[in-house]
Amino acid sequence: MPTRRPAAALALAAGLVVIAGGTAGLLLTRHPDPGMRPVAAGVAALPAPTGPIVAPPQSAAPKPVAAPVSLTIPLIGVQTQLITLGLTSTGELQVPSTTSVAGWYTGSPRPGAIGSSIIVGHIDSVTGPGVFFRLTELTAGDKIYVKRADGTLAEFRVTSVQTYLKDRFPTENVYGPVPDPELRLITCGGAFDTATRHYLSNIVVYATEVR
Repeated sequence: MPTRRPAAALALAAGLVVIAGGTAGLLLTRHPDPGMRPVAAGVAALPAPTGPIVAPPQSAAPKPVAAPVSLTIPLIGVQTQLITLGLTSTGELQVPSTTSVAGWYTGSPRPGAIGSSIIVGHIDSVTGPGVFFRLTELTAGDKIYVKRADGTLAEFRVTSVQTYLKDRFPTENVYGPVPDPELRLITCGGAFDTATRHYLSNIVVYATEVR
């Protein structure tokens, strides 16, 4: 599918924390000269849910759905397998240990079930673009597809794309209960602090299932 919009400003490109083998690093923006990129420094993972992440009980029992196995976003060329993610030993939301795949947080509903399903991924690294490199190009109305283990496909439509300062991350809005099947795609973004080698914001794509 051809891209309808030009690439988002590279200054807004962002990456999530990498947690692997006992080390943690922040993924970096694409600077004009790759050799000038600072080495990533360890930082905390994404904040974890602090309350219920599923919607209140419905009058009728919801139909169970299979676990997600892949994510496709045609507009920005995303085609990735989905790994499973949990919480770190300190209670924070895990992130993928590689930039090439996205991950579904197993503490959230399966895509297509009632509630906010959480998928996170990296956008960049010192070696090049990550799976969510073009995430900020999405706007309301764009389509997202999640394939499930039983072969069924959940289709979502983007409702908004928001940027939040990390110290003002709206945990309840992102993770909180909703009455219908919704999806959240999360990465890091905003300004890059060269002193701390941290990104100051998170990018969150909100989407609802197409019925």
